[in-house]
Amino acid sequence: MSITLDIGCLFHVSARSLCENACLYMLYLDHAATTMMRPQAREAMAPFLEDTFGNPSGIHAISRRAKNALETAREQAAEFVGANGPLEVVFTGGGTEANNLAIAGAALAGGKRGSVVTTATEHEAVLETAAFLERIGCPVVLVGVDRAGLISVDSIEHAVNSTTAVVSVMSANNETGTIQPVREAAEVARAANPDVVVHTDAVQAFISEDISASSTSCDLIALASHKFGGPKGVGLLYVRTGVELEPVIHGGGQELGRRSGTQNVAGIVGMVKAMELAVAEREMFRRRIGAVRGCFEGILAESVPDLVINAPVDDRLVQHSHLQFPGIEAETLLIRLDQAGLAAGAGSACQSGALGVSHVLAAMGLSDRAASESVRFTFGWTNELSDGELAASRVLETIEDLR
Repeated sequence: MSITLDIGCLFHVSARSLCENACLYMLYLDHAATTMMRPQAREAMAPFLEDTFGNPSGIHAISRRAKNALETAREQAAEFVGANGPLEVVFTGGGTEANNLAIAGAALAGGKRGSVVTTATEHEAVLETAAFLERIGCPVVLVGVDRAGLISVDSIEHAVNSTTAVVSVMSANNETGTIQPVREAAEVARAANPDVVVHTDAVQAFISEDISASSTSCDLIALASHKFGGPKGVGLLYVRTGVELEPVIHGGGQELGRRSGTQNVAGIVGMVKAMELAVAEREMFRRRIGAVRGCFEGILAESVPDLVINAPVDDRLVQHSHLQFPGIEAETLLIRLDQAGLAAGAGSACQSGALGVSHVLAAMGLSDRAASESVRFTFGWTNELSDGELAASRVLETIEDLR
C-alpha cells in the first residue's frame, strides 16, 4: 500500500508531526522546552539571512540597513516589555545569558561583591550563576518554598539586608508553572533595602502572562525567544535606566558596553516579531489553552483517582500541567508516550544528561519517589482544542498498559 503525504499538511500550524512509521501523528506537549517558530517570525528573518547581511557595527550602507533593523526591533521590544525607551533593552544570546548578565552584572557592578537573594526553585541559569558568585565571595541566600512551590513574601523581606545587591524571583517556574508574587517580592525587597536591584526570570511566563516593567516592578527582566515562537539562541534583558551592570561578555562594547559581540540581527528581528504576536494573542492564548488543559486534566482525573497535580490549582501558568502518576516511573512513561506519539518532558529541558531528581520538586518537599513519578506536559500556541482529549487518551492507554 502506498501512502501519499501532503507536505504542506506536515507544516500546518499544528502540534502534530509525523512519527517515523508515518502512521501515527506526534502530539507535541513539550512547549516549555521550546516551541515551534511562528511562520511570521521566519518570514521577518529571511531578508537578514540573505541580502541584508551586514554587521550592524559597520558604517557603510549594507551595515546601516542591518543597524536600522536592529534599532527598529529594539524600539518595538521596548514597547512590548513596557520599557522607558529602547536603551533599556539589551539583546542577548538567550534566556540563560540574560539571567547571567542580570545577576552577576548586578552583584559585581562597581567592583563590589554584593550578596544575592534568590529562591530554591529557580532555573539553573539563576542558581548556577548564584553558585559561581558565592565561590568568588558574594554571599548567597536561598529562600525556600511551600508544597505548592510558592515563596513567602515575608521570607524575601527577611533575607534582604544592607549588603544585598540583587534579588531574583522567577515570574513562573519552568517545571511546575507555579506563578510567584514577583511584584510583592520586589516591593518588600526595596522596603528592606532601597538600593537593591530586583530581577525576574520571565522566560516561561511571557507568552501567557502580562510581563512588563510596571506589572512586575522589576529592574531587570529576562526573556528567551524560543519560548514564545521565535528562533533559538536569542533573548533580551530589560534593564531599568540607572541600573549599573558589570558585563559578563567582554569585547567590542556592543549594546552600550553591556553585552559585547556582533548582534544576531536576523534572530533579533524574528524574536521581536514573535513578541508582537504573543502580546497580541495573549488573552486568546489563555482562553484556548486553558480549555485544552482543562479537558486534558479533567479526563485524566476521572480515570486516575490517585493523580497528583504538582502545582497550585490557580497560581500556575495556563499552559503547564505537571502531574504525578503514582507507581509509574517518569522516564519509563516518557519513553512509552514517545512511542505512542506524544512528546512530553520531565524536569528542565535546559540541562544536559540523564533524568535526575528535580531540584524544584525536592525544594517543594516531594520525596525522591514522588519526584521520579512526575511528568511535565506543556501546551503552546500550536495546540488545537482537540489536543486535550487526544493527549489524555494516549496517556491513559499508556498508563493502563504499564499498570
